[in-house]
Amino acid sequence: MPRLFMLLLSISIATLAGMGVIVVLVLGHVGMWPILTGAGIGAIAAFPVSWLVARRITNRES
Repeated sequence: MPRLFMLLLSISIATLAGMGVIVVLVLGHVGMWPILTGAGIGAIAAFPVSWLVARRITNRES
């Protein structure tokens, strides 16, 4: 499961960080700090999401 988690994490970090940036820009905040904060929150949210998805995938296979 750790290898699957790391693979999913590499995809999830990029996706959720990008979504965080898009949300910040849609809300009209165009400064550096709001964009970095949105990307950071998305990247941090990727850890539990990747863990849960990896756990669900491995539980279905066994």
